Amino acid sequence: MNISSMIRALGLATLLVLSGIATAAPDAETQRHEIRLASKAVLANLYKAQPAAKKVVESAAGYAVFSNFGLKILFAGGGTGHGIAVAKDTKKETFMKMVEVQAGLGMGIKKFKAVFVFQRKEALEAFINSGWEATAQTTLAAVDGDKGMALQGAISVSPGVWVYQITDQGLVLDATLKGTKYYKNDELN
Repeated sequence: MNISSMIRALGLATLLVLSGIATAAPDAETQRHEIRLASKAVLANLYKAQPAAKKVVESAAGYAVFSNFGLKILFAGGGTGHGIAVAKDTKKETFMKMVEVQAGLGMGIKKFKAVFVFQRKEALEAFINSGWEATAQTTLAAVDGDKGMALQGAISVSPGVWVYQITDQGLVLDATLKGTKYYKNDELN
């Protein structure tokens, strides 16, 4: 691909992104409904790819489900997403956003889903109330030292917090969470 073609591709990608931003945003209740439906679909896909994950999510203090879309052109890229965190004891839903920044040479579009599992209520509350930033990549290392539990297909991202990452091709054996921030969506809560 020559420079002229890359510039045209960048222009087209920018136009597509901006045209999506220019369309009218649905009302808050519609957005919450769409996020709930997307989250249910992500969980169903996770349980299909990794049946043991259902028991892990059901026995956790809470979970969060995110859908992400990212775009990378030449030296920079980024992504946005939305999701929902659920406290299992109260069934309270907290709607959240995520933003991702990428650096390095490359081109492409990436879509993935992430399911965070919180073994302790305090970890879930910290995630919801303080947000969370991922600053490193991590690979599959799925043994919980506290309970001696193996979480096949999940990765540990902090004490008591596990993540399953899913793409259109299925469960991912490593997670690319570098440069990602998760925080409350004040418009939907």
